Amino acid sequence: MRVVTPGIIPSDAIVLFDGKNLDSWESVKDGGAAKWQVADGKMTVVRGAGHISTKQKFTNYQLHIEWQSPIEPETLKSQGKGNSGIFMQGMYEVQVLNSYNNRSYRNGQAGSIYKQSAPLVNVTSPMGEWNTYDIIYTAPIFTINGGIETPAYVTVIHNGVVVQNHTKIQGTTEYIGQPKNPVHGPGPISLQDHGNAVSFRNIWLREM
Repeated sequence: MRVVTPGIIPSDAIVLFDGKNLDSWESVKDGGAAKWQVADGKMTVVRGAGHISTKQKFTNYQLHIEWQSPIEPETLKSQGKGNSGIFMQGMYEVQVLNSYNNRSYRNGQAGSIYKQSAPLVNVTSPMGEWNTYDIIYTAPIFTINGGIETPAYVTVIHNGVVVQNHTKIQGTTEYIGQPKNPVHGPGPISLQDHGNAVSFRNIWLREM
């Protein structure tokens, strides 16, 4: 049996962002360099720069990622406040949102499988404080004729609390319309530019 040394970052983890640069990431728009800001050990969305994705693609994994909602005025509400997202294989979104004293639709809150499954509880930190997601993801398996043999599943632990418990992902997380189930192989981790200056740090992944 393979031995893994535990710690803040397990010995077999792939470090995707250590606070120094975006060398492991690229722009979703054009495949060029990721154009988000890197400073003070974190990366921050630059409005209009677009989504970014890991250059490396993955199938089944344990993902650790920390995120911070920016300090924003009370005039911003619901989906307009601290909005971003983390996409498994580039197409299945775990929502990032300032859900601290900020009402929104149930399946659009922080920790939701966007527009599909609401989080079990709301444990979102206040603006300016850090949130931690630990995500266990298993990719869908497709039949030879393009059907779904086994759907994707995800468990999300938000700030140490389970908010998704082996939740079935119905398909792509569409803003409007039904989920789609395109046949695909390994895919990247993608982070969303939704126009809010959300920050991320300490991103690592263990393939399973």
